[in-house]
Amino acid sequence: MISWECIGQQTPGENNMKNALKEIWDRGDPVLNGWCSIGSPFAAEIMAAQGFDSLTIDGQHGVLGYSEALPMLQAMRASRKTLLARVPWREPGVIMKYLDAGAMGIICPMINSREEAAEFVSFLRYPPKGQRSFGPTRAAFACPGYSIESANAEILAIAMIETADGVRNLKEIAATPGLDGLYVGPIDLTLGVSGGRLPPGFDREEPEMIDVQKRIAEAARNAGIHAALHCGSHDYAMRGIEWGYDMVTVLGDVRYLASAASASVDAFRRLSGTAASGGDLGAY
Repeated sequence: MISWECIGQQTPGENNMKNALKEIWDRGDPVLNGWCSIGSPFAAEIMAAQGFDSLTIDGQHGVLGYSEALPMLQAMRASRKTLLARVPWREPGVIMKYLDAGAMGIICPMINSREEAAEFVSFLRYPPKGQRSFGPTRAAFACPGYSIESANAEILAIAMIETADGVRNLKEIAATPGLDGLYVGPIDLTLGVSGGRLPPGFDREEPEMIDVQKRIAEAARNAGIHAALHCGSHDYAMRGIEWGYDMVTVLGDVRYLASAASASVDAFRRLSGTAASGGDLGAY
């Protein structure tokens, strides 16, 4: 599988770096995305060794900042997987820093209109296609032969749909030139669409939420772009694939750590007939 790598010598106008996600999608296969919220290069390296097609560093809700994200990208480079980042907001400086660090795609939260989507896309593209400032400090080392043309062609711009406004403007957002995909954050989407009437959580079963998720996948498909769904279980991820999503994320490093540790402790307590010495702390 070809990933974040260079092909041959740099030639002006030639696409010298390939994004593996595009190749997977071209084959008609879905992408399994890993989610990294722990600010640790070692934890990121472990996640990168598990067979995901791509990995996303969560710079929005993850317990990390840019100083932790950079070594995480370095630790995961050897996996040759496509490395993405979710940024805190639609802010050009932060987006460009993650790109300069070597991220091959940006997931941006709270995109509510075509205008916001177009502005977001412009931050990822060098002129004349956008307004990205040139300075790929690490990206140029991660991919010798880095070029403006290749970066513009291969870096993914993925907008999160997670508000009532985003759903109302769904078709216009999906049709934004240069946008590569829509990403569903089901918790914020549920809070936004229901006006806080429904509780937060993954894997929605309410008919209205299933309908909204299906509409988002359909809008992406009709616009010729991709759709991603954040899930709480593998079974629900497969339902998402059936609805037309071609990228799914199932939980993430925090949940994997908590669930595996909890399962091991529960098994010991059950077999030994002992109780925990202190109160258990739940994990979000």
